[in-house]
Amino acid sequence: MEQEEDLDAVVRQRIRALRLARGWSLDALAARCFLSPSNLSRIETGGRRIALDQLVPIAKALGTTLDQLVEPVGDADVVIRPEPEHRPGVTTWLLSRDHPQTGVRVAKMRITPERVEREKPGVHPGHGWFWVLSGTVRLRLGERELLVGPGQAAEFSTMEPHVVSAHEGPVEILTIFDEDEPGHLHGTGPTTL
Repeated sequence: MEQEEDLDAVVRQRIRALRLARGWSLDALAARCFLSPSNLSRIETGGRRIALDQLVPIAKALGTTLDQLVEPVGDADVVIRPEPEHRPGVTTWLLSRDHPQTGVRVAKMRITPERVEREKPGVHPGHGWFWVLSGTVRLRLGERELLVGPGQAAEFSTMEPHVVSAHEGPVEILTIFDEDEPGHLHGTGPTTL
């Protein structure tokens, strides 16, 4: 019962925080979710029990989902301790957990000149993005070859044939992978850009 009350308090806090973050008054949110301002006030303050048929329009009005609004606060460790995944010329550290809602994973990659490049550049739906931490990346996009240095980022359509490799020494990058892009994931972690 205590967990239910704790979650109830968290949901109330989330509703209020999202409303205030948008700069909305109680009247503004109430109008968007077809509730009276007094009912909404009692929901936020705990003076009224929250009903599912009220949460759905509130979540929609706030631009979130019901799942996100009622997601329990976990005691899970918030610190990520990435384990390196090694392949010839590439080491990858996953820096985020699986997030089914977004389908996005963040990784750090170290690419060395020893990396065996694919004979044919990769092509798949989506966008590639990386930020260079150190070294210089050689980015082949179709017939173009670009050098991307430390502190620079690159974003490109992955429908264009592409290869990311190290130029004249090791390179470290931060990158974002979409889990729906099979070219980016292998087993438990990302493979290549």
